[in-house]
Amino acid sequence: MTALSIRQARSGDAVWAAALMASSDPWITLGRGFEACHQACTWAGDVLEIAELEGERCGFVLVRPSGVAGAPYVKSIAVAPGFRSRGVGAALLGHVERTYAGRARHLFLCVSSFNDRARLFYERQGYAAVGAIKDFLIEGADEILMQKRLPAPDAAA
Repeated sequence: MTALSIRQARSGDAVWAAALMASSDPWITLGRGFEACHQACTWAGDVLEIAELEGERCGFVLVRPSGVAGAPYVKSIAVAPGFRSRGVGAALLGHVERTYAGRARHLFLCVSSFNDRARLFYERQGYAAVGAIKDFLIEGADEILMQKRLPAPDAAA
């Protein structure tokens, strides 16, 4: 893959990210339209970062720095259809892990029980299920809380 860059969101990026979310699963199955996705991408205190490949936006990650018991929480991650299965999602997660390594001991995220492909991806990245929230966002689907232990401060240097 050519050089992928990850940067802080700028003007227009939240609209782009919300449109990507609203047009793909799991957000379609969860019934999240553009407005709900845009609200999620612009929540005060959350960090939206954009992945670019050859100057084109190809994915994003949305992180709540103090989301689960004070530990960072990956609220959303998405890769544009033409860039999937090319390492963009892994690069975004790796970026978040490096950002918080040495500052937090754990990184959390949730994956919907019907989203098998995403769950397998997270497991390959070293995340493990630590619990399930039954019927949390929609009836009949659980949100599976996953966690990865980050390097200790002295190991992160």
